[in-house]
Amino acid sequence: MNRPPELPEEPEQQALFGWEDTVPADPPDRGGGFRGSPRARRMLNVREVYAEPAALASPRGRQILARLPGVPVTEVAGHWRIPSLHGNDGNIARWTRIKTETLVLGVRQSLITRPNGRSADWIAPGASNGCAMACAYCYVPRRKGYANPITLFTNIEAIIAHVRRHVRSQGPKSEPNQCDPHAWVYDIGENGDCSVDDLICDNTADLIAAFRELPTAKASFATKFVNPDLLALDPQGRTRVRFSVMPADDSRLLDLRTSPVAERIAAAADFLDAGYEVHFNLSPVVLRPGWQRDWAELLDQLDDVLPGRVKAQAAAEIIMLTHNQQLHEVNLGWHPRAEEVLWQPAAQETKRSENGALNVRYARDIKRDALARLRELIAEHAPWLRVRYAF
Repeated sequence: MNRPPELPEEPEQQALFGWEDTVPADPPDRGGGFRGSPRARRMLNVREVYAEPAALASPRGRQILARLPGVPVTEVAGHWRIPSLHGNDGNIARWTRIKTETLVLGVRQSLITRPNGRSADWIAPGASNGCAMACAYCYVPRRKGYANPITLFTNIEAIIAHVRRHVRSQGPKSEPNQCDPHAWVYDIGENGDCSVDDLICDNTADLIAAFRELPTAKASFATKFVNPDLLALDPQGRTRVRFSVMPADDSRLLDLRTSPVAERIAAAADFLDAGYEVHFNLSPVVLRPGWQRDWAELLDQLDDVLPGRVKAQAAAEIIMLTHNQQLHEVNLGWHPRAEEVLWQPAAQETKRSENGALNVRYARDIKRDALARLRELIAEHAPWLRVRYAF
């Protein structure tokens, strides 16, 4: 594996792209707003597109390409394995550049809603896979190889139709649980960031609109990017935004190309006032010298900045770091400093995930003690913050 002689510059905090639902043959481009701003364009300056033929022929695919005039398009048989992209170890040194300049368009074949029971009741089939941001701990690229640009699925109308059928088949929620006391909660962004997707098309807008018409269900997605265009989508309380937060020093090292943590916190009130439910992901919790002090400072920041109306409805998920041997090796090629805190063999043990991957997590006793300590810090510094679940 060829590795760059030095760590590339960390890019500016920036943005991504989006899609639509049941659309007319040639959907209008929403255009304008933050999506058309210089900051959004810095996040995604697409210079090459890989696309399945069916994606190119779809209304959503045509809409996306209409916003990318002159960009070369390479047709591929499938979005999942593109040899020049995912199979080329020389791409590791270009990890963030590929995220900036490359877009993949595909058609989602597997329309399956899976039970979850932790963050959400159900995991809906996502409208994207991968991201233009570059979080060093992200689980999505673990099975992809040497590049992880965003893949947008253009058959959004089929995804939404599937979700509608699933919601209606459940009927009303009969018993409250940690996901929500009244509504069935569907995670719509498991393998991407819906706020960033919205910068290129209207998939996120279409999903939010669909859940607005489903009184027994609620959409949910985690995000590390503040996209003010989402404030105009009128979710009417049927979409939960979970802003992921961590201490600022951790974020600067690990959350490359994301909105600064302070900006995510400051946006919470605006999103609540725009009709979203606003929760927080304390995620991931990375154990390193000084972690307790820095998390206490972050909790104080939440307590100081958030107005009472946000605190009254807020809840949190605590997610301890899980890492992966293959991702560790990839990271060594583009961001080795991150691995100094992410890869801690003396404190970690192997874990077989649900999809069969061999991951590493903090040893049982270490994780138990850290979770207990973080709960104590929450009780002391942000006692209003209800913990929905910890993992």
